[in-house]
Amino acid sequence: MRRAGKIVGRLLKLMEKEARPGITTRALDKIAEDFIRSNGAEPAFKGYHGFPASICVSVNEEVVHGIPGPKALKSGDIVGVDVGVVLDGYYSDAARTFSIGEVDEESRRLIRVTREALYKGIEQAVEGNRLTDISWAVQSHAEAAGYGVVRQFVGHGIGRNLHEEPQVPNYGKPNQGPRLVVGMALAIEPMINAGTHEVEVLSDGWTVVTKDRKRSAHFEQTIFVGKNKPEIVTE
Repeated sequence: MRRAGKIVGRLLKLMEKEARPGITTRALDKIAEDFIRSNGAEPAFKGYHGFPASICVSVNEEVVHGIPGPKALKSGDIVGVDVGVVLDGYYSDAARTFSIGEVDEESRRLIRVTREALYKGIEQAVEGNRLTDISWAVQSHAEAAGYGVVRQFVGHGIGRNLHEEPQVPNYGKPNQGPRLVVGMALAIEPMINAGTHEVEVLSDGWTVVTKDRKRSAHFEQTIFVGKNKPEIVTE
């Protein structure tokens, strides 16, 4: 998983470099697939429940699961890129939201707070805490900033499969759910909206958008629960 995670981390750095005005989301997908395969791994998303691409690319009001296509990025957009890799039967999964060109202050703040919420959640992933300590850390930080926390989609366990138990919601009261133990592998992934927490799925059956069409940001890391501090696998 660490080796798969390193590929994911390096790929997201490459995506940040390549995600510039004028590039299509399909071109990003091609770059990503080539990178994953050239590192001896497989794209975890391609063919997963029929998903047609190697990465999810979600622009502006798209929350998650955006399908790459002919849409070109333009200055002022924000774009979430979600990447999963399988290497020798083990999975790692992470996401980042990038600014394209000149982005307004409100969008930059949304991205910053979502990233902060991720790391607030990760801080709670230590032995002895409970699962919803992660959830509460994410929710309280995002809502204090005035944002909506997506409820229909959640983080997850990860390992031999892309999605495993337990589910890791980004909302909930603290001190509930299973006790965390060292070595547990979790994909923690806040999806934070500038407006309402409510979302809907478009007619393609995949792309999730905010109900009010305000912007959304998404950050994710695969982590191992630690004794005193968690290990981030996908840096």
